[in-house]
Amino acid sequence: MPRFSVIVPCFKVQGFLRECLDSVLLQSFGDLELIAVDDCSPDGCGAILDEYAERDPRVKVLHLPENVGLGRARNAGVPHATGDYLFFLDSDDTLTPGALRAVADRLADSGDPDVLVFDYARTYWWGGTRRNVLAQVLADAGPDTFTVTDRPEILDLLMVVWNKVYRRDFVEEHGFEFPPGYYEDTPWTFPVMLSARRIAALDRICLNYRQRRQGNILSTTSRKHFDIHDQYERVFAFVDAHEGLAGWRPYLHRKMGEHCLDILAKPDRLPPADKAEFFRRTAEMFRRHRPEGALVDGEVALLEGGYPAYRLKQQAARAGREAGRRTEQLRRAGALRARRGWAGLHAHRPLDPHLVVYSASSHRGVLGDPAAVFRTAREIAPQLRGVWVVRDEEAAGQLPPDVEHVLVGSRRYLEVTARAKFFVNDVNWPGSLAKRPGSVHLHTHQGTPLKYMGADLLDKPGARLGFDVPQMLRRADRWDYSLVANRHSELVWERAYPCHFTSVRTGSPRNDVLVGAAGGAGEAGAAFRLRHGIPEDHRVVLYAPTRRDYRRGGHVDRIDLARFAADLGKDCTLVVRLHPTLATGPARGMGLTELARRGIVVDATDEPHVEEVMLASDVLVTDYSALMFDYANLDRPIVVHADDWAAYTASRGAYLDITAEAPGHVSHSYLELAWLFTSGAWQDEEAARLRADFRERFCEFDDGRAAERVVRTLLLGESMPEGAPVRIPGQNVGGDLLASM
Repeated sequence: MPRFSVIVPCFKVQGFLRECLDSVLLQSFGDLELIAVDDCSPDGCGAILDEYAERDPRVKVLHLPENVGLGRARNAGVPHATGDYLFFLDSDDTLTPGALRAVADRLADSGDPDVLVFDYARTYWWGGTRRNVLAQVLADAGPDTFTVTDRPEILDLLMVVWNKVYRRDFVEEHGFEFPPGYYEDTPWTFPVMLSARRIAALDRICLNYRQRRQGNILSTTSRKHFDIHDQYERVFAFVDAHEGLAGWRPYLHRKMGEHCLDILAKPDRLPPADKAEFFRRTAEMFRRHRPEGALVDGEVALLEGGYPAYRLKQQAARAGREAGRRTEQLRRAGALRARRGWAGLHAHRPLDPHLVVYSASSHRGVLGDPAAVFRTAREIAPQLRGVWVVRDEEAAGQLPPDVEHVLVGSRRYLEVTARAKFFVNDVNWPGSLAKRPGSVHLHTHQGTPLKYMGADLLDKPGARLGFDVPQMLRRADRWDYSLVANRHSELVWERAYPCHFTSVRTGSPRNDVLVGAAGGAGEAGAAFRLRHGIPEDHRVVLYAPTRRDYRRGGHVDRIDLARFAADLGKDCTLVVRLHPTLATGPARGMGLTELARRGIVVDATDEPHVEEVMLASDVLVTDYSALMFDYANLDRPIVVHADDWAAYTASRGAYLDITAEAPGHVSHSYLELAWLFTSGAWQDEEAARLRADFRERFCEFDDGRAAERVVRTLLLGESMPEGAPVRIPGQNVGGDLLASM
């Protein structure tokens, strides 16, 4: 008996069907049967299904003699199912990699519940991806099973059949079936969820819900959308037949009104001539099923009046939204004029020679190189006043209490930036910031560049999609100094940013804490381990993948994290840190969040100080992240996983072939990566030799005194104490500025 019976009804989807079937049959968890129902499809679906059945014994194909519709096609597949759980998958959707393994593990953890609800992402025909906006409901549900009475918010999720799996015995016991017509999921999902005694949640994206440009049944203009009334009649009939569910009538009554009004409001659902009739039928049904004492307010209160009143309300709402947009445009224009006037007042005042303005990672907080410079300035130059620019109140709330800050765009921001002598940032300042004569801009960058940057992206149209290179260069024209950690960076920045700045061989200030720390985790690394419950005797493997420019959204799963964690062994802890640009997208929902919750991996994506994460680790596994150049300062093993190097370089471009000039061993497949660790080769003599060569080249100016060098030579105009390299080559300025200091 297989664990899953995946039932796939098919009708006029030949263009998507193979992708759907492959997403099931190529899952790492293979204990399944796939029951494909050809709903008398007039295209090539039937032949495609037969082809798959011939080569994979897990595929069963049913050819229906006539078209019966989506719901009844699902019903046709159920009697042939022998699995523990039923999984209804629409034939234009796909499972995400590792989805069935994650579902199977969660079912086992929760003791085989009646229903398991999982997350999904909408994937758009133009390439975009958007996670379910109510995903937090699944995260909040926790590890225990529950009923809808315990957690009624679970019913706020999209009431569809395909974001759940169902225990087959539970379905057969209650005799659940799909009715004919549109919106057939409604009279299935509500009865199922209300009847389930044990429900579990999985906070993981297991399914890609395809948003088709055309061909979506529910986006077809038709009177068939009137079926929604019959479907809710079935829901109310089910509640009437089960006395214990009477308390749900007020909720279902309101849900019905909201659902029908949503259909009415969509421009592509109902023929215009039929909208008045749809409203009247909805209003009549709403009145007939209204429970005694039910509160009718908000949107559904429109059903208490007539259709003309509803139309007037809709027109007024549209007019109000348009007026609001115009008012907001005028407000923004006025605020911009006021800010410019405010800044102009301070632009006539002299610069404050002791005022330093800092920002890092697009105003996210006290981070990176600017943070290292700030802390050192506090120690050796207390006369300097440091003010941080942060993006919002949330970021401000994360700052230490003794750090002075301003919000970007505020009046205080305009005042401070108009008066400051020094500006320290690792990305460009906003274009609205005017550089005053005499002010000094220090650009720290964000590490050593591997991938193409700046003007070099002009030859990579995919990588610079939505990126205005000329505007970026105009902002970079404000730089006075560009900090570099090695000659490679110096050459790259001068090529990628053909602007008027001077390269300064200071080293990377943020790497000062890494230099000389090869012998242990140190206080910061030990704190990270303690915070995440990592045993002291565990080897910590840090996996830090970067984003991909050949995939919209940037996220590509290159490694099965659960498998990698298992292959590393019980005495290892796998720590994962995603690229910052992927932190708020769907990437973590593809498995990382759930694995972290179960303790299989540690998710360090939100750790604000990457230096602590590096110090806590014993080895780095990365693909093409610039983190490897910083990590090399620790003189700890590095493994480069380069299974898509050709695609990566074709889409983004790279300044060197990291597979040929690697800081350690290179794997080109998962099997090679696993072998490096099981064999111990990741830390052999060859790995040490490669790392030494890499460190010599790319950690050239990192000596643990970079921040001090920046403060003394660039902010204070002093000489460095003995033992510090000071040769500073000028790019567009003659001579070496600091050679004589």
